[in-house]
Amino acid sequence: MGLADWIWVAVAAYGLHILEEFTLDWRNWARAVIGLPVEWPNFYVVNALVIVLGIACAEVAGSVPVLGLIFPALMLINATFFHVVPMLRTGGRFSPGVATAVVLFYPIAIACYACAARSGRLGAITLAGSLVIGAALMAFPVVLLKIKDRPYFRQDR
Repeated sequence: MGLADWIWVAVAAYGLHILEEFTLDWRNWARAVIGLPVEWPNFYVVNALVIVLGIACAEVAGSVPVLGLIFPALMLINATFFHVVPMLRTGGRFSPGVATAVVLFYPIAIACYACAARSGRLGAITLAGSLVIGAALMAFPVVLLKIKDRPYFRQDR
């Protein structure tokens, strides 16, 4: 399988991850454990955009690997900082999404990077670039949630 194929697999895995998070009430967990003022509409919009991002990454992976690898980078960052680390910090309190993050995200994301490396398309700049852009994209909705209620950004006044 090529890099684009692996990223398509990653998109499918992300769909299963969204299902796990939704079904097991990630919204209330995120509010209680990581203090994220998220509502279900935020969850729907962000995850719809994540799937669109994954599709775009799969489509460009063959010609621009750094952009293709943004999606597996996002998966690694999500798994680590939004599931595994919070579980460890809370003494094992279950994080909705952690099962698919550990069982699917880590191996599939690593397979994406390994595929890029085997094909000679994973240099230091590609690796660092994908991780930096993935981190920025992961942080963007969190930042928006944190600033949305500040007076400057409120639209109800």
